[in-house]
Amino acid sequence: MAFVITSPCIGEKAADCVEACPVDAIHDGGDTYLIDPNVCIDCGACEPVCPVSAIFQEEYVPDEEQAWIAINREFYER
Repeated sequence: MAFVITSPCIGEKAADCVEACPVDAIHDGGDTYLIDPNVCIDCGACEPVCPVSAIFQEEYVPDEEQAWIAINREFYER
């Protein structure tokens, strides 16, 4: 189960999460950062450093942000 970056990150891009990730699973996806679910080790280091609370464990992504699970996954499938 990976962590997921959701819509509050759009335009924010503070990059604190990128620096906190020990496995380099977070990359610039354009308007937001995105987490590679195949690289994420589910350590949670990114979640507390996000200044806009945009990062959730996949199973806890709010209903209105569920589309971001696929957005994160599909970005890395390209």
